[in-house]
This record gives sequence, structure tokens and C-alpha cells, in this order.
Amino acid sequence: MTFRAPLKDLTFSLSAVTGIERLYQSPAFPDFDADILDAVLDAAGDLATDILAPLNRIGDSEGARLENGQVIVASGFTEAVAAFADGGWSGLGADPAHGGQGLPKALEMAAYEMFHAANMAFALYPTLSQAAIEALHHHGTERQKALYLPKLVSGEWSGTMNLTEPQAGSDLALLTTQAVPDGDGYRITGQKIFITWGDHETRDNILHLVLARLPDAPAGTRGISLFLCPKYMVGEDGALGVRNSAHAVGLEHKLGIHASPTCVMAFESAQAELIGKPHQGLMAMFTMMNAARLAVGVQGVGIAERAYQQALSYALDRKQGKSILTGEAKAPIFDHPDVRLMLALSKAKIEAARGICLLTAIASDEQRIADDDGKLKRREDFLVPIAKAWSTDVGVEVASAGVQVHGGMGFIEETGAAQHYRDARIAPIYEGTNGIQAGDLVGRKLGDDGTAAFELIRDVESFIKNNHFPEDFYTSLRALAAGLSAFEDATQWLIKQKPIAPGDVSAGATAYLKLAGDVIGGYVLLKGAMVAQTRIDSGDGDAAWLQGRINLWQLYAAHVLPHADALLTSIRSGVTVLESLTPDSL
Repeated sequence: MTFRAPLKDLTFSLSAVTGIERLYQSPAFPDFDADILDAVLDAAGDLATDILAPLNRIGDSEGARLENGQVIVASGFTEAVAAFADGGWSGLGADPAHGGQGLPKALEMAAYEMFHAANMAFALYPTLSQAAIEALHHHGTERQKALYLPKLVSGEWSGTMNLTEPQAGSDLALLTTQAVPDGDGYRITGQKIFITWGDHETRDNILHLVLARLPDAPAGTRGISLFLCPKYMVGEDGALGVRNSAHAVGLEHKLGIHASPTCVMAFESAQAELIGKPHQGLMAMFTMMNAARLAVGVQGVGIAERAYQQALSYALDRKQGKSILTGEAKAPIFDHPDVRLMLALSKAKIEAARGICLLTAIASDEQRIADDDGKLKRREDFLVPIAKAWSTDVGVEVASAGVQVHGGMGFIEETGAAQHYRDARIAPIYEGTNGIQAGDLVGRKLGDDGTAAFELIRDVESFIKNNHFPEDFYTSLRALAAGLSAFEDATQWLIKQKPIAPGDVSAGATAYLKLAGDVIGGYVLLKGAMVAQTRIDSGDGDAAWLQGRINLWQLYAAHVLPHADALLTSIRSGVTVLESLTPDSL
């Protein structure tokens, strides 16, 4: 279960796909340059490889446990949390005014991909703190920012999201947790479930961000407010006080991510303070959730990378049968076409998912430089559900392929391939299931006119039109052009159906998200292939490795993009057949 930080792949994607050089020494990132980028990635790779990766199997075997009301984390995790904080990783992209480093989100996501790949259960810990930082930064008062953000940014404290209740999963309108005014603050009473890293003793304090209802709250989501509820009370001077009445009363027994304590949290008249305005908590929480959704997409890339690395290593080592490719009698299974194709497609999809996530992040970064017409914001919003859903589906698919490459050895726990599959399976579920992401994409993000989608389509068309491609790119380019046409046709059809047949739009949402991800993934790989070809032509870099970027693009175009027409057909099939399917008929 060795792990190699994919520094070469990440550096290439940041340059070839996102063009991160545009941010160097820009007004928003005046101290950021190539040297800092390399230094951050190198240090993140060292942390992931040397500290986090060796704990991955230990965490899976030991898990977290609840003893006498206290959450105990797996061996080595307390020290890893300390090392993470000491390295300043919690504040990589945070505002320097609160102790952060103010670096681009694209670089932050690249670093966090390595953390997720090395140890997914661990990397969930800082991911939720990052989301809490985003929510406080955008919606907290100046007092709250001054009091709480420096501790979160430094990693001295951690943060959580408390949304889900036993009767209210994705439908937050059903939540019943109450917040009652109490002097200058509030008292929260209720129970939350599925709270990632909801309690532990690795840090001095935990700041719980909790959705609850005020006594005068209107029904539904319009009556939800967001509150900050610390594990230990915090004085105005920042000193910690008494233990608050917010406790973990249970740990979920999960399929995977065993080392991540997923808590049932009980709030028993716990002291809290309001974040933002009353009854507008959902808006504040969406800030937090959008940050978490991109992070979960990156998590999908990370677990795919880890599973792929292990499968490739095994395929190169395991010798079985005669190779039809080389003629070798006792060949490594890598030399069997089926195995090599599984690995190559896995690699291509990882690169595509990585590029989609980094394109989402760079759109956020570039808004800090200029976004006069709102195009970059529309681009970011449109890509977030695709980055989350498409990338986490890739994570499960690649982890499953990794088990398959191992054969029977993959189905037993000793090899570790099964852990990656078990861990990966949660990512399409949390932070809004991938079906919810698809609904968000065709609903709010597509809008009534599809502006963001059509802007993206035009940009891909422009890239194809304004570049000169080698002759051996043409077949693959035709596949991308056909996929792009299907994407545009699907967009136009969904917009037309919105006012007259919303059921058709909902029924086609998942297929539309997959179509969008497949096509954008092809665009990402084409950009990388073009840069690779340019470098090969100029004798710049490792020619064999660069040729691999071209081969991955061509393989993806041959095996993934041809499905675009089938997805378009699925989208257009509408809801009619679904309506006739009753429980009795099934």
C-alpha cells in the first residue's frame, strides 16, 4: 500500500489545464509565483507520503471509538493532526488578515488531493474546518471573525457542519432542532447525525456550525438559522472556558472511512451565537456546502489516484499467463490488454476529474482579479456540482477497477484494494448525493437560459478552432466535437422542457451531469495533450511521459466520448416511462 505523491501530474494539470501562471504576482496574489507553487506541492507531497499514508491502513483497522463519552481516534492520528496544523495547511488559502497564507484555491485543492489520496479518513478533518472558515469569512461579524478565525486558520481548533437529523436528511425543511434566545446568545436543543469529526480530543476546541429554528421561524427552509456552538466556551479574550452541553452520544458503524469519527451529536440547551441574520442560515450554510462539495470532488480524485497507483503496482508485479502484446510466457498482468485498458482508462479519467476540479477552483481564483460580467462566477457555480458528482463517481469506478485488477486478491482485505473501494463509496453520497448535484445543475445552475453552459461550449469550440492540431489528433477531435454537439443539444432540450415538463428535466438530470462531465473531461485532456505535443516538439521535458498525455486523450476520446449520443437519448426519453413504473410493476 505504498503511495507516491503525483507531483508531476498535478504540476502539469495546474499549468496545462488551468494556466495558473496567470495568477503569478497578480493583485490578488502578489507573492505567489512558480517557486511558491513548487514548494507548497513538494511539502504537501512529503506530508502525504511520510505521515498520512502510513496511517491509512492503521486507521481502517482500528477505527475511531467512543469510550466513557470521549471519542478516541486511531493510533498516530493525534500526532498527524498536530503535524498538519504545524505545517500551516489549515490556512493555505485563508485570508492573511486572520493568519492565512492567501494562496490560490487551485493550489490548495491540488495539495488537498494528495492528502485525500494518502489518507481519506484523515483528510476529512481539515476539509470541514475549511468549510467553517469559508462560512465565517463570508457571513460572520467582525467580532466573530477576530475571535474564531485565527484559531481555525492556524489549526489550533477544528470545525464541523451540523445539518442532518434522523428525520431530515437532504430535506432540511424537516429539521426540528430548536434555538431559543438566552440573553445575548441562544440555547440549542436537538440531535444531529452523520457529523464528520464531530468530536475528538486532538485539538483544544471544536466549533460546531449548527442549523436550527428560532421560536418565531416560518415553516420550511425559510425558517432555518445558522449558529456557532463551541465545544468549550470562548471568552472575549479568546480564553477557553467551561465545557458546553454538546456531546457525541454515538459513532456510526460505516462501510469505510473507519478512522473518521462520524458522530451522533446531542445538543442539550447548548450555548450558541447566531451567524448571519435570523432565518437566513441556509444561505450561509450553502457557502459552507459549496466549499465542501468541491473538496469532496477532489476527494474522489484522490481516492481514485490511490487505488490506481496500487492497482498499477500490482499489475506490474503479478505474473500470470502469456502476453498477447509481448509474447512473454509468464508475463506481468499489465501486459494483458484487458488489464492495461482498465488501468489506462482509470488514469485518463483521473486526469479528467483532476482537471475539472482545478478548473472549478481557478474560476474562483480569477474572480479575485476581475469578473466584470460575472462569467467566472457563473463558470464556478456551473462546475461545482459536476466536479463533486462526476469526480466522486470516477473515484468509485477507479477503486472498483482496482479491485478487479487484483482479481481474487482484491476481494480480501489484506491487499488493501478493498479499503479504497469501501472508502470511495461514501463520496457520491455526502454533501448532497450525486442525484441532488444533478438536480442542482439542471435547476439553479443551468437557469432558464443556460448561459453558463453555452459560455462553456463556446469556449471549447473556440479552443478547437483557434489551435492547430497534429493530424493524429483529428479522429479524437471529431469525437469531442460530437460530444460537444450532444451537450449543446441536451442543454437546449432541457431549457425548452423546463416550463412545460419539469418532470422530464428532473428525469434527465443525472444523464445530463454525466454528459457534461464526460465532455468537459475530454476538453481537459485535449488541453493537456496540446501542451504535451508542444513540449515534445520543442524538446522540453520527458518525451515518453508527455506522449502518455496524448495517448490518454486519444484513449478517452475513443472509449468515453462516444457515449455522448446515448446519454442525449437518455435525457430526451423524459419521465413518461418512469411514471408508469409502480412498486407493483417492479
